[in-house]
Amino acid sequence: MELMPKKRHAALLTIAIHLLGWGLLLVFPLLMRWQNREETVTLSWYLGYIAVPLSCMVVFYANYLLLIPRILFRKSWSRFILLNILLVIVVWYAGRLWWDFYVANLADAIPRPPKKDRDLPHLMFFARDMMSYALTVALAVAIKMTSRWQQSERQRHEAERRRSEAELANLKNQLNPHFLFNTLNNIYALVEVAPEKAQHAVHELSRLLRYVLYEDGPAMVPLEKELEFLRSYIDLMSLRTGKNVTRTIRLSADDPQASVAPLIFISLVENAFKHGVSNSQPSFIHIDISEYSDQRIICTIENSYFPKNETDKSGSGIGLDNLRKRLEL
Repeated sequence: MELMPKKRHAALLTIAIHLLGWGLLLVFPLLMRWQNREETVTLSWYLGYIAVPLSCMVVFYANYLLLIPRILFRKSWSRFILLNILLVIVVWYAGRLWWDFYVANLADAIPRPPKKDRDLPHLMFFARDMMSYALTVALAVAIKMTSRWQQSERQRHEAERRRSEAELANLKNQLNPHFLFNTLNNIYALVEVAPEKAQHAVHELSRLLRYVLYEDGPAMVPLEKELEFLRSYIDLMSLRTGKNVTRTIRLSADDPQASVAPLIFISLVENAFKHGVSNSQPSFIHIDISEYSDQRIICTIENSYFPKNETDKSGSGIGLDNLRKRLEL
């Protein structure tokens, strides 16, 4: 069965909440009256009761559907207040007409209010009704403002997500030329000293480029594929190293479902070969990328230190900066 879109689901949920709220308001007095067996539930009594809830409902939805989104949200405060005053007066007057008609035609069928209520000044009744309408308007404003705030928050988070995705894509686009530039420099160094190794390196580079071009699109890739890419890259870089370089490589992925961001380790491995290998002095590279049962992937890389001189242009120096930014995002 096809899932409903999120907006439609949210709209149905809102309608259900409104129906539940007004339903409880209209049904609750009936339940209370039924519990009190000394009082009978009659149609005439209920018609007299619902006059106030129905008038509050008119005030609520006039604000909720029209006045708040079309006037209040456009910063027309004075107009909003004026229209609400007119709305409340009209609804209150309509309620009085309904009550007068109701009392005039069903006076014998409805219970008279207690004496203390009959003695209250008409102004007191008016003030009580105005307070109910004011609270209804305030409730509509609160609900609509909360809904608008939630919508704004969702839009802000969506905008941030899209910005982060765009920034990640930009960082990946920077990383690919950076990786290719460093690899071609290594192959160029092999062309003169070991042409056969250079040919093999070009073949290995084609495999690496296939991964970079076709597997770098998704946000996450299987860890085993990422480690396979690193193995190929390490083999390619090892063609240039001599017997004086000690390499210890441990790449393990026990869970076939484990995933990781693509090309997240390559800058660190690149730098290990770039700054950790000497052509004449003993040097070492230790690479350990392991997956643990508590859903952690730990990458540990150690190397001897032979920094490049200022005349070496084999890289742009953006690898670690990109890695930091990707981890932050």
